[in-house]
Amino acid sequence: MKMDIGQKGPSMPMISKHTSPITSGRSGLTPPALYTRRSALGLFAGAALVGLGACSKMGAKTGSMDEGASSDADSKPFVLTTFTVTRDIAANVAGDFLDVRSITKAGAEIHDYEPTPEDIKQAEGAALILNNGLGLERWFERFATDSHAERVDLSKGVDPISISEGDFAGEANPHAWMSPKNGQIYVDNMVAAFSRLDPDHASDYESNGKSYKESLEKISSELIQRLDELPTDQRTLVTCEGAFSYLCRDANLDEIYLWPVNSAEEGTPQQIAKVVQAVRDKSIPAVFCESTVSPKAMRQVADETGASLRADAEHMLYVDSLSDGDGPVPTYLELLSHDAKVIVEGLTGKESK
Repeated sequence: MKMDIGQKGPSMPMISKHTSPITSGRSGLTPPALYTRRSALGLFAGAALVGLGACSKMGAKTGSMDEGASSDADSKPFVLTTFTVTRDIAANVAGDFLDVRSITKAGAEIHDYEPTPEDIKQAEGAALILNNGLGLERWFERFATDSHAERVDLSKGVDPISISEGDFAGEANPHAWMSPKNGQIYVDNMVAAFSRLDPDHASDYESNGKSYKESLEKISSELIQRLDELPTDQRTLVTCEGAFSYLCRDANLDEIYLWPVNSAEEGTPQQIAKVVQAVRDKSIPAVFCESTVSPKAMRQVADETGASLRADAEHMLYVDSLSDGDGPVPTYLELLSHDAKVIVEGLTGKESK
């Protein structure tokens, strides 16, 4: 089903100022699916590295479903997540007691993923399925039709930010995990679900979750501190997709994007023209794009404005997927650190040591 999320209204692009949570009265709602389509570097956070060492025993592996489960894993309850970011979080909370896998592989575009027959077959054996919710996985209900597993929306309890334009204006932005504060909510939901699934190890899940939340709290403080380095006139983040709203709210950044959600309407002439004008008006020094979308439209913005385009392998942002184990963001904690580092370096023009 093609969804038209074309631009409407005034000629200026969407610029969001996130100084406080949006309270639209939609917090308890699960909005309809939003998406239809496709398709850095050391860590600056020394404190976060403590968490990486303690918590990422499994994080360097993306755990996609085509990786053969070991005989040891066969004896454990099988937990299925929809994408690699939540798989990494879940693996840290589960420890050695659950077999946690991701439907999608590293580098995959989550919004418009099309499950294979093998995906569906393996899902039938899952004891628990963890999906993001907030309309992220439009394919999920079709995928899980024949599964009798408990399903858990990991974003339950998040204070959602509304999409501000297009056909889905007013619905929740699903990229809640981009805030490490929200990441802690995901952890709480996992601890509760794992404890129901495997009560004999409830205390272990509680302990693992507590440790991982401490790492997220440390990295949240590091992110805010790092982003606070940005001068008041350089606090606008320009991206391809509007996937950074929750991070911008945490860090009090302005946000401009080409399109609000990944869809069939990406990089239209109208979208490009609006962002070009905004970049010129605000003298924004750098623009960014994410790993799972084409930077072609943002490259045109950069060419027309003189802004630096940060979309090469070292400086692209990560949102919807982790990298492979030897890439820049094999874990969720590293994804958060990488993105903040790239944003600060791009907007200040100063490379971190």
